[in-house]
Amino acid sequence: MTFSLPIGPLGIPQLGFGTGTYYYKGADTLTFNQSLVDMLVEAVHQGFIHIDTAESYGVYPEVAAALKQLLTEMDRSSIFITDKYSGSPSKGISKNGTPYEHLKKILNKLGTDYVDLYLIHSPFITNEKIGFTLAEIWKSMEKCLDEGFAKRIGVSNFAVSDLQDILQTAGHKPLVNQIEFNAFLQNQTPGIFQFCKSHEITLEAYSPLAPLTKVDHSSGVGEQMDLFLGQLAEKYDKTKTQILLRWVLQLGVVPISTTSKRSRLQEWKGVFDFQLEQAEVDTVTSIGQSYKPRLRLYMRSQYSKYD
Repeated sequence: MTFSLPIGPLGIPQLGFGTGTYYYKGADTLTFNQSLVDMLVEAVHQGFIHIDTAESYGVYPEVAAALKQLLTEMDRSSIFITDKYSGSPSKGISKNGTPYEHLKKILNKLGTDYVDLYLIHSPFITNEKIGFTLAEIWKSMEKCLDEGFAKRIGVSNFAVSDLQDILQTAGHKPLVNQIEFNAFLQNQTPGIFQFCKSHEITLEAYSPLAPLTKVDHSSGVGEQMDLFLGQLAEKYDKTKTQILLRWVLQLGVVPISTTSKRSRLQEWKGVFDFQLEQAEVDTVTSIGQSYKPRLRLYMRSQYSKYD
């Protein structure tokens, strides 16, 4: 049977293949990673049509190579591409210009006329840092949407106050906020989960499986969570990975994950053929909320004060 990845209410496929973390190259633009190309092609062939990339990952050449191969076999509309604008981490004018200027250049590199979702990678944008204010950056994002270069626009790593600032003047509101989210970090910043839910902003989760790989399971809350996930895995004949991804999905959050193993793609498929009972979802949530300090892997310098 052919696997079809479920599509959410905004037309967003409900699991994204991330090209950061394991595949992250950053400034290393000379090394070409053929294994990423091969995995992207295989993932799409297996039905995982949502590709998540970003300016800061340094992998546009690999994404472009994968798309070039895939678009000889299928329509562009069959693939969902997310890109993220980062600007520049140093003082002065961003080397890539505004989001509009950046996206037009990247579309040419990727060999496509549009991206399906375009995000501002972080809210830490100031005129002093990259030459544009956050308000100016959002206007540029809206221009991408209005001219059809992005089908949807949103943000990443934004706190409630950042979203409130944008919403005051936005002609188009952010449809998505992609944040670090897992059972042991249910609010990257205070109140962000509920704020996005109440404002109908879809949450996407990067590093959703961190509780399986970054936690001591021999004692305390880590052990408690591991034991409960094991019980659920036995009950449903699933893996702990599948249980945690299912928990994320049943909270209405879109997980972004990655892998270098083809077998993992088969495991992902098994996330969509069962449901946890609501009491089980609530128990994972409750156990996770008792974990201290929060399991934060990224943006620690900005957000660890909340842990």
